[in-house]
Amino acid sequence: MPHVVLEVKQDPAPYWIDRDNGAPSQSLEERCNQILRNMEASLTARDRVGIQDFVLLDAYTSENAFLDNLRKRFHENLIYTYIGTLLVSVNPYKELDIYSKKQMDTYMGVNFFELPPHIYALADNVFRTMQSEFNNHFILISGESGAGKTEASKKILQFYAVSCPSTKLLNNVRDRLLLSNPVLEAFGNAKTLKNDNSSRFGKYMDIQFDHQGGAVGGHILSYLLEKSRVVHQNHGERNFHIFYQLVEGGEEDLLRWLGLERNSQHYRYLVQGNCAKVSSINDKSDWKTVQKALSVIEFSESDIEHLFGIIASVLHLGNIKFETDVRGYASLSNNQEMHWVSKLLGIPAQVLQQGLTHRKIEAKTEEVFTPFSVDHAVYARDALAKAIYGRTFNWLVNKINESLANKDSSRKTVIGLLDIYGFEVFNVNSFEQFCINYCNEKLQQLFIQLTIKSEQEEYEMEGIEWESVPYFNNKIICDLVEEKHRGIISLLDEECLRPGEATDLTLLEKMEEKIGGHPHFVTHKLADQKTRKTLERGDFRLLHYAGEVTYCVVGFLDKNNDLLYRNGKEVMRQSKNAIIKHCFPSSEPDTKRRPETVVTQFKSSLVGLTEILMSKEPWYVRCIKPNEAKQPGRFDDVLVRHQVKYLGLMEHLRVRRAGFAYRRKYDIFLQRYKPLCPDTWPNWKGSAAEGVKRLIKHLGYRPDEYKMGK
Repeated sequence: MPHVVLEVKQDPAPYWIDRDNGAPSQSLEERCNQILRNMEASLTARDRVGIQDFVLLDAYTSENAFLDNLRKRFHENLIYTYIGTLLVSVNPYKELDIYSKKQMDTYMGVNFFELPPHIYALADNVFRTMQSEFNNHFILISGESGAGKTEASKKILQFYAVSCPSTKLLNNVRDRLLLSNPVLEAFGNAKTLKNDNSSRFGKYMDIQFDHQGGAVGGHILSYLLEKSRVVHQNHGERNFHIFYQLVEGGEEDLLRWLGLERNSQHYRYLVQGNCAKVSSINDKSDWKTVQKALSVIEFSESDIEHLFGIIASVLHLGNIKFETDVRGYASLSNNQEMHWVSKLLGIPAQVLQQGLTHRKIEAKTEEVFTPFSVDHAVYARDALAKAIYGRTFNWLVNKINESLANKDSSRKTVIGLLDIYGFEVFNVNSFEQFCINYCNEKLQQLFIQLTIKSEQEEYEMEGIEWESVPYFNNKIICDLVEEKHRGIISLLDEECLRPGEATDLTLLEKMEEKIGGHPHFVTHKLADQKTRKTLERGDFRLLHYAGEVTYCVVGFLDKNNDLLYRNGKEVMRQSKNAIIKHCFPSSEPDTKRRPETVVTQFKSSLVGLTEILMSKEPWYVRCIKPNEAKQPGRFDDVLVRHQVKYLGLMEHLRVRRAGFAYRRKYDIFLQRYKPLCPDTWPNWKGSAAEGVKRLIKHLGYRPDEYKMGK
């Protein structure tokens, strides 16, 4: 590290101001020397590999230099690098000894750039900024599936759990915040081809702090659970973790009471991916963690009993088989499974049987039960399993929120953590990937709006000279998906309103007709000869900000409608299981109006999420996947370059380099630094802008070192 020469003028009040009470605590010279000592002590030879902040990279416009720096640091297990206050994190795919209590203590209360880049430094900086400015913040953790977003979220949460003030009450809240993670992961995460612990739902968590910085409560919002996974998994994938944890880890008495065998292979809903066992997952150990977590979050014994009764009933439901009777209708072929579903959900077997084999139709004066064909019965069974699991998951989130709720009405500040499913591209991409990638498209739009676009607009608005930095604005893709009457969501919903007439292929035809000329949309019919070879007739391709994704349209209408036959709900309302009774309330209107489609509900929830985020100060963790094989030590240049490009990291760096690294409103700046000048300390009578001008003139800033905006 080059020697740093620091001259401090002997001003009448050269003090470092204590952040907590605004009083001088230490001479400025002493504080600067302390910072330098900290930096020297913290920088081992290993830490000096590459550049710790891309803003200091000489060839900052070169993508090759950017990649080279990232690679050098990755090979020394230096997985974190800054771009200003944005943190770039590369998944090491192995355990690193950098998350101990000692590491947390090292980063607590230390200025952001004093120590090597770390997720703890970001978490601490967010926390201290929140305390000093008494405003709300959020940390957006983004990157594609398998890049390490969920782990990053857990590390931040653990840091706050350790660094916040400690009392018996606060420790209770802390434990519940921490242990909400393994519960939600068990019920909402699964092994996919990209990631052994992939979030199959979006999660936004608010952590609430009192005026002393104690974590006093929290609240979780969940988004679009991938319910279709309950009844179907692609080859090489698993169902949600909780099913395997229960079957592999559940105690003998519990399994006997639930009618389950200790073998995942016996359950149709667990074996379609042909991947029940995963070397990186210990289901027995995870089962114990979930049990402990449920008790700490204060789930009653009755809640836990009913909860696992539901999970077991879904497995039994999946094993119910139908055969065609003499009239060509569906009849049950295994009453044993029906017995267990009936027992666990507390629903008479006859009522359940009729709900699975008949549809209720309301005529003018009477109700008529029409028998299902086998195909319809299978559809009804799977729809019921998805509805039971999806509603139970929502109940679980609400139950956790009750345990995290803070009843105190005094004002609290908030740090939000957004850990949401990453961009996904599989060999076959369906409705779920369309929704997930649309969500990522919206978050990228927000990132552009809050960083690159707003940063440049701020300089123009403040009347400060600025040379524009070009960037790709993905609004064009968001509009393609969500524009009223012409966007894909509108066209999908229109087709869902034509039961009996519309099919997945008529949806494709409608999209070709309405948006066929769009530069980010292509189908087999619209493609040139070369592209046509890579597309099937039932596919459409979107050119997302993160790259091309080909979607198979089969299943889009069914999954978007997500219809549960009406008498399926009525059957569930007869349940004696307290959770099921809560999830299928008799007060739920049996309106003949069609419920909102899945994608429209999701679009509305994303609008709500954007509003929440726009009301807070943003911070960013951009996660990068170094290789597709999840191997430690392997850095795939092509893959990483692609992520650097679509995450907009080069544009972000150029904007950071072009502008000023630090800016504050006049009143906040003056309040913070007024003891450094005799004219402004202790009180300044004029306008804040005039006070700042006097202060920086006294400190001897050169005109090119700062600019004053409006």
